[in-house]
Amino acid sequence: MILAATLLALLGAQTDLPPLPDWSVLGPLRYLDEPHMTEPMTAFVVEEYAAGRCVRPAAVDGRYALTLDVAVLIDKNGAVRATVPHAINCPTIEQYGAGLVSAFARDNLVPRATTTDQWFRTSIIFTWAQ
Repeated sequence: MILAATLLALLGAQTDLPPLPDWSVLGPLRYLDEPHMTEPMTAFVVEEYAAGRCVRPAAVDGRYALTLDVAVLIDKNGAVRATVPHAINCPTIEQYGAGLVSAFARDNLVPRATTTDQWFRTSIIFTWAQ
């Protein structure tokens, strides 16, 4: 409840944000150059699990994989206005992933002809060995 209230307060700080529609109707965020996760990016996620701050996903064939969906609000000029991670019961990784998506999108989105802000969806996948 506190986390939800905090998120709403943060989003409410910018009262002109359009409401986040249902995740199933969000179109894909289109990058000019697809981002690639690096070992240093994944290291933070591995450390959060190792420290017991999050419930580790199940391993498959000796590897872990965690997918984080993020809704991204793009303004009419192609800049990121907001990122909202889909809850995975690990706030530190959710916020870290939202920050990565914001950085990946900076000056790296396919231009679109529009006069309005629009929500999109993207996913990042963290993978590591057991």
